This record gives sequence, C-alpha cells and structure tokens, in this order.
Amino acid sequence: MNAIQPALPLYAYQRRWVNDDARFKIAMFARQCGKTFTSTLELALDCARAEALGQRRRWVILSRGERQAREAMNEGVKLHLAALSAGFKAYDYDWSPGVKALEVELPGGSKITALPANPDTARGFSANVLLDEFAFHQDSRAIWKALFPVISKPGLKLRVISTPNGKGNKFYDLMTGKDDGWSRHTTDIYQAVADGLPRDVEELRRGAGDDDLWAQEFELKWLDEASAWLTFELITACEHDMAGLPEHYQGGPCFVGVDIASRNDLFVIWVAEQVGDVLWTREIIERRRITFAEQDMLLDAVFRRYRVIRCCMDQTGMGEKPVEDARARHGSSRVHGVLFTSAAKLELATRGKEGFEDRTLRIPAGRADLRADLHKLKKVTGATGVPRFVADSDSNGHADRTWACFLAQQAADGGSVPIDFTPMPALPRGFDNLGAVDRTDDSNTDQAEDYLSLVEPRATW
Repeated sequence: MNAIQPALPLYAYQRRWVNDDARFKIAMFARQCGKTFTSTLELALDCARAEALGQRRRWVILSRGERQAREAMNEGVKLHLAALSAGFKAYDYDWSPGVKALEVELPGGSKITALPANPDTARGFSANVLLDEFAFHQDSRAIWKALFPVISKPGLKLRVISTPNGKGNKFYDLMTGKDDGWSRHTTDIYQAVADGLPRDVEELRRGAGDDDLWAQEFELKWLDEASAWLTFELITACEHDMAGLPEHYQGGPCFVGVDIASRNDLFVIWVAEQVGDVLWTREIIERRRITFAEQDMLLDAVFRRYRVIRCCMDQTGMGEKPVEDARARHGSSRVHGVLFTSAAKLELATRGKEGFEDRTLRIPAGRADLRADLHKLKKVTGATGVPRFVADSDSNGHADRTWACFLAQQAADGGSVPIDFTPMPALPRGFDNLGAVDRTDDSNTDQAEDYLSLVEPRATW
C-alpha cells in the first residue's frame, strides 16, 4: 500500500519554521519563497490543534497596510483553513470556519484576525501575534513599544517575519540581536533553492535588474537605506501593472513633468492622469541625444494626445529656450518653468516623496531601470549645512526619470488653471432650441448665427 502523499509538500526551510515551537521566533525569507504561505500555515495548524484539545487559540496578524492584511488572509489563512475543512469532511466531520474579510472564526471559537499595524492596534489585543513584513512597517519601533508589554503575558507567542529593509528599523535590531530569547531563521534564495524550491536563480537575478534590489530582497543583505530618498519599499508600494500604459488613459485631466536633456542625460516626459485622488502614470517618454526640435515635437504630441492641464519643465541652464518656446505654443497658463535651485529641488523632492508615502501615485511595475533611477537619489548635507540632492550617473541616467516624476506631481499641485471665457448672448428660445429659431425672423436668425460662431470653437476644444 502506497503511503499517502501531501497535496502540497513543504520544503525543508518551511518545515523548519513550522515545526519550531519557540515562544519568540523571527525569520528572514527571500522573495518568492512562500513567506506568507509558510507563516500563516503555522497559525492555522496551531488553531486546529488547540480545538482538537477542546481549547481556543487567538492569533492577530499585523501587516504594514490593509492590502497586505487582506493578502495574508486570502493567500494564506483562508487557503489553509479551506484545506483543513476539506480534510475533516473526508471523514464526515463538519468543520466549517466562519469567514469574514479580515477575520476567520473556527467552530470551537478560535480566531485569526489580520489588521494594518499601528501602535493602537498593537496595544489593543491580548493574543498571539504575527508581525508580517515587520521591516516595512511605517513606525516599527513605536509598534514594538506598544506591542511587547501585551505579548509578554505568559503563554503568548510572537512571530516576526520580513525581508530586510535597511538598518534603521526594529526588525534589524531583533534579527541581529545576541540575546538567547529568540529562535532565528534565515532563508535566502540560494538556501531555498537548495531545499527544493524550483527557481532559476540566474533568471531571477536578470529579472531584478538592480544589484541593490537583488542583494536586499533575495540575498538578504543589510543595505543602509538611510541616505536613499525613496526606499525600495516606497517605490514598490506604488507600482501597478496598469500604470505606464497609454491605452488605459481615461480622458481625464493630465499633468506633465519634463526633464530637459543635457549632453548624455535622458530627456524625459512623465505624463500622469488624475483619477480621483491618485495620479496614474500613463506614459513615460525617454530619449537620449536628441535635438531640441525633436524634444519639442515629442512634447507637442503629448499635448495632442492628452488633456494636459499643467506642465512643469526644468528651466535650468539650457532649459530656458525650450520652456519659452513651449509657453508660446501651449500657453503660459499651462506651461511653467522650474529653476532647479537647492530650495526648489528640496520642495520638489519633499512633495514627490509624500506622493510615494501616501500612495497617491501609481508607477509602472516590473521596470528595473525605473526602480533603480528612483532609488539612486540621495539627500546629503554639505559643509554649510544646506541639504542637497545627488545621484550617481550611469547607463540608466542621472535620476532624470525621478525629477520628471516630481515635476509631474508639482504640476498636479498647481491648482486650477484659468480658462478664457466669453459670455454667450442670450437667445429668446434658449440654447436647446437653437435649431428651432424662426427663420422668418431675420433678427433671430442673425442672433443664432452669431451665437453658434462662438459655441463651435469651444465645442471643438
């Protein structure tokens, strides 16, 4: 008789984690290693085991945001509980958990809840806790300060999982600590593959397209992100598969940022459409070593394809003439030049970063060159104490895409644009009845023709 095989066998590193019953347990997992699947499996099994003994178990998952909390429930907890329920039914035992969006309740009263993490939620539960992607929580130290007195109650368990995110967070402190109270697990991409995970490491490396990204998220190295203006976490949180595709333009108001090319730098036009309170990137045009005439043609094409409300252009140095010409072609109310002084760059970068932090911006997903460009910008303080921004120049540019992105956000912050308006002459029959004007009345006919001569160009616009 053949032994029964599990429907989804666990890899060795997953078994090591699930079988470790330490009270305080922490792990670093590389991307694409099933971190959420593995960590939530332990919770489901722990609750099922408790109910088999006539007990109740309470688990709370604290994620970095609501979207991640839903993912932990939908891609982890609910899948495991559905599998357990199917197993019980095979033995004619009805074991059907009650399922809500962010909470499941087992038949015996055990519960698993997923929530966005903040100090208040961390303080409000007396339960076993899983801190999911803890290195990326907005204020990991404040959350930890609120949580640990609660979790210190005898018998409660704490699980902490994440990929690295620099050294300036509580996850780094816990993972690198030397105390004996923690059981620590580390699984980089090489270990995961050695344990059986079917991944092509070289293919993944090429797909990452960025050495820092690969080192941090797959090799689990502690990169110092302190000087990076936009961390990888901020960047990837704003990525979306539908961003950067002109065919998804909905006809709404658009805001444009233009970084003028200098020698071998990139000429970049960043087009963003306002949809509700979110700026959706619709197109990023990039050219290298093209003439000013060609740059003008590309910008004119953008004004034809999109309903551009405002365009902000880099006016520094050689940008003076392109800005002057663009204002003449498209109007001074729609085209604004920005001189890249230290103060202006600080304002641009600060507002741009807020868009990433608030997730009011959507950028193309999966573009390693764009991700690297956004990540290379650094804020440094000179000898005089005045902050400035620097970026290493390489084949991907000199943070040109980043400044174009910030300029587009600046354009969106400009408020409403005045539009020339000429009041229409009143007609006795009203606008809706223009076609019904009595042609026998010469005065009415002349008046209607005058009215239509005003309306037609505006309707075309």
